[in-house]
Amino acid sequence: MKHLLLQLRIFKDTRGQDLIEYALMAGFVAVAAGAIMPGVATSISQIFSKVASVLSSANTN
Repeated sequence: MKHLLLQLRIFKDTRGQDLIEYALMAGFVAVAAGAIMPGVATSISQIFSKVASVLSSANTN
C-alpha cells in the first residue's frame, strides 16, 4: 500500500512542469522567427547547437 501511495504522489508532482512549458514555448518562438526571418535562422541554429553541446557535456559529467 505504501508503494502505491508513493507512485500516486510522484504522478501528482508537477513542480518542473512550468519550466518545461516555458522552454518549449521559447523553442517554438525561435523556430517561427527563423521561418519568418531567414537571416535569423543561422544564429538560432548556432544557439541551439551550443545548447546541445553544453547539455551533452553536462550529461557525461
